[in-house]
Amino acid sequence: MFSAAYYNDLPQQRAFALYCGHLARIKIAAVSFRNEAVTRMAERILVTGGAGYIGSVVVAQLLDRGYEPIVLDDLSHGHRDALSASVRLIVGDIADRALLEQVFTEFQPQAVMHFAAFIEAGESMQRPEKYFRNNTANALTLLETVLAHGARRFVFSSTAALYGSPEKTPIEEEAPLQPTNAYGESKLLVEQMLDWLHRIHGLRYACLRYFNAAGAAGAQGEDHHPESHLIPIALQVALGQREHLAIFGTDYPTTDGTCVRDYIHVQDLAQAHILALSAADSGYFNLGTGGGVSVCEVIEACRQVTGHKIPLVEKPRRPGDPPRLIAASAKARKQLGWKPRYEDIHQIVKSAWAWHSQHPNGYSD
Repeated sequence: MFSAAYYNDLPQQRAFALYCGHLARIKIAAVSFRNEAVTRMAERILVTGGAGYIGSVVVAQLLDRGYEPIVLDDLSHGHRDALSASVRLIVGDIADRALLEQVFTEFQPQAVMHFAAFIEAGESMQRPEKYFRNNTANALTLLETVLAHGARRFVFSSTAALYGSPEKTPIEEEAPLQPTNAYGESKLLVEQMLDWLHRIHGLRYACLRYFNAAGAAGAQGEDHHPESHLIPIALQVALGQREHLAIFGTDYPTTDGTCVRDYIHVQDLAQAHILALSAADSGYFNLGTGGGVSVCEVIEACRQVTGHKIPLVEKPRRPGDPPRLIAASAKARKQLGWKPRYEDIHQIVKSAWAWHSQHPNGYSD
C-alpha cells in the first residue's frame, strides 16, 4: 500500500506510475498467455490417415505453419517413417468408436482432416463391399464422434472420380455426379453425409476433389504396397525393379489413344487442404491444373528425367476408367486463394525421381 504523502511527491508519483505500468504489462502478458493457449488448442488438428502419402505431406505442412497435428492411422497403407519424430501418432482404426472417443476426449481437436480411405478404383470394381465399409461406413463413425465432441471443421479428401465420364472438360463443381466405379461412389456418399450434417447440425466442411496426386515433398514420397500408380511404377522400371510398364487401353478417344488425367503435385494438394481449414463457407472444391496429361506423355516425361527407356506392354482397358478427367479449379483459386506451383509434369516427375532414387525400397519400415 502507498500513503497519501506518496501521491504529493513527484518522484514518488513517477515511481507509482511505473509500478502501475508494470502491473498493466503483467496483466496484458497474462491475457496474452491465455489467448495463446486458446489459439494453440484451436490449432490442434486430427489427421486420419496422416501417415499415408498425401496425409504425411499435409502433416509436415501443418507443422511448418504452427499447427499441432495428431495423426490417427492403422499403418495398413501408411508409414511411421513418413512422419517427423515430433508428431504424435496413434495407431488405430477409425472404425473403432471407443478409440475415437478416447482420442477426442484426450486431445480435443478443433478440426479434422480425413484421408483414411482405400483409393484403388480398379480394386473397387472387384471388391466394392470393402470400399463401402471402409470409405463410407467408417467415415460415418468418425463423423458421429466429430459431432459428439463439437469439432469446428471437417476437411475431406474426396475425389474427382465423382464425375465419372464427364460430358465436357475441364470439369466444374456443378457437373453431374455420376461415378463409374465403387471407389467414386463410396466418396460421394460421404460428401452427401457431410452436406446433411451441415444443414442439420451446422458442421462446417470442405470437400476437395482431385485426381492424380503425384511427386514427392522432400522426406515424403509415394510408397504403396502393392504399387498401382503410373509414375512410381515407371520409376521402378527405371530402377531395374520391374522389367516393363503395363498400360491399360490404347484405343481411347484421345490424341494418342491413352487415358488423360490431371496430375497434381502432392505439395500443392497439401497446401489446398490447409487453406480449406479456414475457408469461410462449407462446400466442395475441385483441385486441378486445368491441363491434362496422357499416359504416354507421363511415360515420356519419366524417360526424359531418368534416362531410361522404360519398356511398355499394352493391355486391355480396365473397367470404370473414363478416357479424360481434368478438373477446373477456379473456385478453389478464388475462394481458398489456392495456386498450384508445380504444373509441369516434368517438375512432378523430377521430385518423385529424387525421392525414389534415395528410397529405392520405399520407407525403411
